[in-house]
Amino acid sequence: MIWLTRLNRVPLVLNSDMIEHIEVTPDTVITLSNGQIWRVRESAEEVVERVVAFRRRICGPDAVPHELREDSGQAEPVTAVPQAS
Repeated sequence: MIWLTRLNRVPLVLNSDMIEHIEVTPDTVITLSNGQIWRVRESAEEVVERVVAFRRRICGPDAVPHELREDSGQAEPVTAVPQAS
């Protein structure tokens, strides 16, 4: 869950797992997988940063997809953990 601000300055807590895509128009428009549309004051970049920070807090750094990592240009590939036989 991430905190955002509606255009009328009312706070909104959004389930970031439901985000389908984010459009950048004069407003930031977030479309959820259930079809709901939210317009927020934060930029698309700020929304993505908050999602990444939330996932890191909850699941650790490996829970964030490689392309969304802040250090994606320098990240080493994640290697598989050997399975016990």
